[in-house]
Amino acid sequence: MKVLVTVKRVIDYNVKVRVKSDNSDVDLANVKMALNPFCEIAVEEAVRLKEAGTASEVIVVSIGPKACQEQIRTALALGADRGIQIDVDEAPESLSVAKLLAKVIDEEKPELIIMGKQAIDTDNNQTGQMLAALLDMPQGTFASEVKIEDGKANVTREVDGGLQTVALNLPAIVTTDLRLNEPRYASLPNIMKAKRKPLDVKTPADLGVELKAHTKLLKVTPPAERQAGIKVSSVDELVEKLKNEAKVI
Repeated sequence: MKVLVTVKRVIDYNVKVRVKSDNSDVDLANVKMALNPFCEIAVEEAVRLKEAGTASEVIVVSIGPKACQEQIRTALALGADRGIQIDVDEAPESLSVAKLLAKVIDEEKPELIIMGKQAIDTDNNQTGQMLAALLDMPQGTFASEVKIEDGKANVTREVDGGLQTVALNLPAIVTTDLRLNEPRYASLPNIMKAKRKPLDVKTPADLGVELKAHTKLLKVTPPAERQAGIKVSSVDELVEKLKNEAKVI
C-alpha cells in the first residue's frame, strides 16, 4: 500500500510570532522554521504503517518555495521514502493547495493520504476536506487512531460527544489530531541518509493547475495584551466586583 503524506513549513511553535511594523503580514525575517506539528504526526503514522508491513512506500509532498525542501528532508529522515516539492513563491490558498495535491494524487495513486488536520500558522482546518471533495474520496478527520483492515481504514475520531469510529473504503483521506501518536526524533544516521533520498520538484504548470487568489490579506495585528489580574480579600468582594465591575452576574 502506498501512503502519501502532506507537510508544511511553518514558524517553529516555540517561537514568539512577530507582526511587521506596517501590519502587512507576519515577520518571517531570521525566524526559525519547522515542520508543522500536525504534519509531523501524519508522517509518524505513515512510517508506523510501513514498519508494521501495512504500507510499502511513504511519499511526502510539500507546497512552497525551495526552502520547504528542508522540511521534506526532515520527513525523509523520520522514515519517508521520497519527497515531492511543488514550487510556488507565495503560500497559496487552501483550495489551490487541494487542487495541486489532487493532481499529485492522480499521478501517484496512493491508497491512503494522511494530512495534519491544520497548520499552526493559518489554522484553517479545511484543506483535507476540500481535497476529499475534489477527489470524491471518503475522509476521516481529527483521527486519534487509525487501523487498516480488509481494505478499509478504521478511523477513530474525536467529536463533541466523545469518540466516533468510521470505516473508510480505500483510497481515503485521514487528517490527524494531537492524540494519534507521539512523533519520533530523527537520528543522525537517518538525517544523513535523507540527503540521498529522491526529491522531485514540480511546478503548478507541470500539474496543469492555475493558482488563483479568492481572498486578500488586509491587515495583521497582534493579539491584545492581557490586563493584569487583581486579588480580592473576601468572597463578598469577589461577588461585588463580578456584579458591578465585570457585570457577569
